[in-house]
Amino acid sequence: MHLNPYGEDAVNLAADLANNRPGSAEELAGRCRTAGLTLERPVTTDDLDRAQAALNAWEKIVDAAGEQERADLLNRMLAEAAAYPRLTSHPGAGWHLHYRDAEQPLGSVLFTLFAVGTALHLAGRGMHRLRRCEVIECDTAFADTSRTGRQRYCSQRCANRDAVRRHRARSAGA
Repeated sequence: MHLNPYGEDAVNLAADLANNRPGSAEELAGRCRTAGLTLERPVTTDDLDRAQAALNAWEKIVDAAGEQERADLLNRMLAEAAAYPRLTSHPGAGWHLHYRDAEQPLGSVLFTLFAVGTALHLAGRGMHRLRRCEVIECDTAFADTSRTGRQRYCSQRCANRDAVRRHRARSAGA
C-alpha cells in the first residue's frame, strides 16, 4: 500500500479494520492484501495482537474530544511507531516510501502505517476529518475524504436513513 499525500489509503484501512475487527491472523493478512499492502513475512497471532493494539490507539484518536487531544494521542502513537522513512520497491509497484524500518512484522507495520497515515490525513486535510457516523445507532469510524470536508455519515445508507428520519419528524410535527 502506498501512502498518498493525505494518508487516505492507510486511514481507510484503519477504519475498515476498526469497524470490523479481524478475528484471525489469516483474516488480517487477507484484508491487508485486499487493501493493497504487500506482506513481506508470514502473519502470526502476535501480529493480530499488535494490530488490535494499533486499532485501539487509533480509535482513541477518532474519539478525541478536540484537536489538541487528538494531536496529543496521535503524537504518542507516532512516537511509539518512530522509524525513519526509506525508499523501497516491490515487484510491479515501483519506488515509494515506507515509513518504517525494514523487515518489521505486520502488526508493527500496521501500527506505524496507521499513525503516519492518520497524521498525513489530518495535517493535510484538517484535524476534523476523522470521526464517527452521526446516525445515533451507528458508531462506524471513518475518514472524511470528501472534497468539502463536511462528511457527516459513514455511508450513503446512513445519510439516507437520517434524511428519512428528519423528514418524518418534520411531517409529524406539521
